[in-house]
Amino acid sequence: MLWSAAINGFKQYMVLERNMSAHSVDAYLSDIQKLADFLIEDFPEILPNQVELKHLELFLGFLHDLGLGARTQARILSGLRSFFRYLILEDDIQIDPTDLIEGPKIGRKMPEVLAYEEIEKVLSMIDLSHPQGTRNRAILETLYACGLRVSELVNLQISNLFLDIGFVKVIGKNNKERIVPIGQSAVKYIKQYVDHDRSKQNNIDPVVFDFVFLNRRGKPLSRVMVFNIVKESIKNAGINKSVSPHTFRHSFATHLVEGGADLRAVQEMLGHESIVTTEIYTHLDINYLRETIMSFHPLNNS
Repeated sequence: MLWSAAINGFKQYMVLERNMSAHSVDAYLSDIQKLADFLIEDFPEILPNQVELKHLELFLGFLHDLGLGARTQARILSGLRSFFRYLILEDDIQIDPTDLIEGPKIGRKMPEVLAYEEIEKVLSMIDLSHPQGTRNRAILETLYACGLRVSELVNLQISNLFLDIGFVKVIGKNNKERIVPIGQSAVKYIKQYVDHDRSKQNNIDPVVFDFVFLNRRGKPLSRVMVFNIVKESIKNAGINKSVSPHTFRHSFATHLVEGGADLRAVQEMLGHESIVTTEIYTHLDINYLRETIMSFHPLNNS
């Protein structure tokens, strides 16, 4: 089995059977190609079904020598595990050579959080006289008010806005729907944008008319454009932090928990499958979770 055939088969498996996104498929294929290139260079006789633990250990050592961080190494190792599990499913190998590999130790890396005062400063510095000013204000207000992922924001639909009662319906990962409350400030700027600025656009494609946030050409915003809007707003506010659209989501969750919000409610609003993810997201330590279980689990109260 040649490397090219194995990698192509793995690609088809990820696309057709795992239904993975194009971004994830490309990332996995890039990681497997790194291993293939390494082995073809140093062990040209080794085929995918002949890879052993010693080869993988040498490859990981090579990555370390390149100066790749522990998090990057761990991501690549995750791709390798998926590849060799695929080979097992195809009966190309009987033993997974990644089974005995211990991943690099990675600490918990928390993204930047904006203080509430910084959020206010960012919002207040947006020039509403600019042609896209109201739209940009509505975007940042919505990111912070609802804790949306950037993909959820750019796909937000007018038909899913229930602003009169203060809720929006969000389509999250794996097309899972959730209802999220939205504050009055965000409602105000969304209405201003949709009812006034957006309504003046005469180039909106009917196919995308239901999308809330559009660019000047009447098309839905891209993730990159939202990223650039955030970067420019942070720069204009004079805030020296590494900020992305995700920072507003993280700040949303952090401020809720710091204000005493129930962790389960935050989990629901963020659309997390596991409360452990929410615990990481909101800077809570394991003691908080333990105290919550000890206090509220029925067996502990009996």
